[in-house]
Amino acid sequence: MVPDSVKFPGILAPLFDPYRYKILYGGRGGAKSWSVARALLVQGMQDPLRILCCREVMRTIADSVHRLLCDQIAAVPEFQAWYGGGIQENSITGKNGAEFLYAGLRSIDADKIKSYEGCDLAWVEEAQGLSDRSLNILTPTIRVEDSEIWMTLNPDMDTDAVYARFVGSTPPPRSWVQKVTWRDNPWFPQVLEEERRTMLARDPLEYEHVWEGKPRTVVEGAIYAREVTAMVEERRFRPVPYDPKLLVHTIWDLGWNDQTSVIFAQRLHSEVRVIDYAEDSFLRYDEWAKRIQTKPYLYGEHWLPHDGASETQGGGGLSAQAQLTPLLGRKPKIITRPASVEIPIRSARMMFPRVYMDETKAVRLMDCLKRFRRGVPESTGEPGAPVKDEYRHGADAFGGLSMIVDKLRNERDRPVPTVEKWIPADAGMGR
Repeated sequence: MVPDSVKFPGILAPLFDPYRYKILYGGRGGAKSWSVARALLVQGMQDPLRILCCREVMRTIADSVHRLLCDQIAAVPEFQAWYGGGIQENSITGKNGAEFLYAGLRSIDADKIKSYEGCDLAWVEEAQGLSDRSLNILTPTIRVEDSEIWMTLNPDMDTDAVYARFVGSTPPPRSWVQKVTWRDNPWFPQVLEEERRTMLARDPLEYEHVWEGKPRTVVEGAIYAREVTAMVEERRFRPVPYDPKLLVHTIWDLGWNDQTSVIFAQRLHSEVRVIDYAEDSFLRYDEWAKRIQTKPYLYGEHWLPHDGASETQGGGGLSAQAQLTPLLGRKPKIITRPASVEIPIRSARMMFPRVYMDETKAVRLMDCLKRFRRGVPESTGEPGAPVKDEYRHGADAFGGLSMIVDKLRNERDRPVPTVEKWIPADAGMGR
């Protein structure tokens, strides 16, 4: 029974219906978070539930929804009477034993997981930041009969784990997925209305993201923003099947603690087809060779970055090229070191219009290209060198591909003679 003094936007009535997953997404001002906080406090009054309130990263209690829950308790007399005496620094307990707990999913290990297996319900706030790893940890952990997982998010990227799984594709069974915007909030304040109108007039594209909940195609400040957007709009990010008549070439970016990235590409005339992509950490070269050889591809050349010719730690004084030669059955080629990090970026931009990329096997590579960005020092505010993060290796491998793309050959290919000037045979061509 919902207390009379507790109000909700009408669109959120299904919060009290039984679903395994309840996903609320949208833009600013939709009252998603405080509505969920109120709904959970109501349910905790009705049953002695254990409710886990989590997010991807929670370094301190200040990063949690604890303050939001406390504010809702203070605002509603029925909540204050029920929970007021059970508010602690790191938890909230109701008169019937209902309990609110907090956790950052990124830091959860095997021992901590066991302590949450008895939770009846989990709420993930700011779920746009949830990684695939955390999502795959959370879903089997909340396993009590009739347990539920609630998520609230303002979408960031269309490839983010929660958005892709629940909004961008067919959601799992027993899911309620609801878009919520400022239009659905009966108590939308005038101060936010002024902000909304100002952004709509100043920056309509950003307005769609912030206020209407439209996910970004690329991160803000992405280096390849226009190129990736064009690839998506022109349907060049699509199913790209392996063509057995063409050789598959691999292009590597080497790592150990961070990722080694491998692009699998085919070339037909000027067309570049990225049919597959692999990325992993802490794999030896023999493990990489086995992974490559188990794929049903007929291989051409394997291309390593310039440091592939240098001696590696733990390699017995041998380079990656020397170690991989017997494992792959041929000597990998080396991509010449560019004089500047800007050279492969420019080269990649020139290659983009020729590229078709498989939307399933190379989705991680596309995510790397969408998130490849420059650092912006606070001291200057000017874009600097590309950020060295988890997306850099995939983007660097793509840059490496662009440096040698015209050297990729099939068995039947012959070198194309170069001419200083192309003169069309038909005078009507080229105009």
